[in-house]
Amino acid sequence: MFTYTIDDELSLKLIEPNDAKELYQLTDQSRDHLRTWLGWVDGNDSIEHTEGFIKMGMKKYAENEGVSTCIIYKDEIAGIIGTHATDWTNRSASIGYWLGEAFIGRGIMTRATRAMTDYLLGDLKLNRVEIRAAARNTSSRSIPERLGFTKEGQIRQAEWLYDHYVDHVVYSILAEEWKRE
Repeated sequence: MFTYTIDDELSLKLIEPNDAKELYQLTDQSRDHLRTWLGWVDGNDSIEHTEGFIKMGMKKYAENEGVSTCIIYKDEIAGIIGTHATDWTNRSASIGYWLGEAFIGRGIMTRATRAMTDYLLGDLKLNRVEIRAAARNTSSRSIPERLGFTKEGQIRQAEWLYDHYVDHVVYSILAEEWKRE
């Protein structure tokens, strides 16, 4: 089982079936907060949906197509971070993440994103990691900015979010630019 220890209170753990109940509860408790920027929230209306997400993440990992991990903060699931897909031909991946509302403001996502980037560029020897965030989602955008990613540009109307389109800002970092801690 994949586990990546970040520090005394934080780690990344491969998502697994036993996480379904806690992960669904976290999603449900943070629903209004998450809905602002994530289009899948309304569709996640049952533990069964969460179980499907977990199975998909485990399959992706088993087939070496990406990784979906729980962010574990002080023995609780605080959120999710993982790759959308791994492009082995071009040695690149795109990271996606979300954090439960009760865990915001503790530096958790910055540390988790740093660790995931370390894993992808260091352990997997990828060349490029990309993060996309809604242009007006300043909290999500601050993470790649804080970690030294380069802002590459903006994609207009990149995502349909319930009743409107949002633009995405694209950030990336290359292996030669990343300094492992």
